[in-house]
Amino acid sequence: MKTRAWVLAAALLAAGAVEARADDAAECDAGIALIKAEQAKGPAQPVADKLKTALRVAEREKGEKEYDECLDAVADAKKAVKAGK
Repeated sequence: MKTRAWVLAAALLAAGAVEARADDAAECDAGIALIKAEQAKGPAQPVADKLKTALRVAEREKGEKEYDECLDAVADAKKAVKAGK
C-alpha cells in the first residue's frame, strides 16, 4: 500500500513539473519573439549588441531545454532595452 502512495505522489509531482516546463517553454518562446521585435526597431549599437547576444543565448538554451536560462537571457535583453531608452 505504501508503494502505491509513493508512486502516486511521484506521478503527481512529475505532472506538475511537466506543466511548469511547458509554461517556461512558452515564456521562452515569447521572450525570443520579444527580442526579435526589439531588434527590428533598429536600436542603438550598444543595445543591438546586447540583444544579439541575448538572442543567441536564449535560442541555445531553448534548444537545450534549459528554459530558466533562456528566461535569464530574455531578462538581460529587457534590461538592455530599458537602459537604452
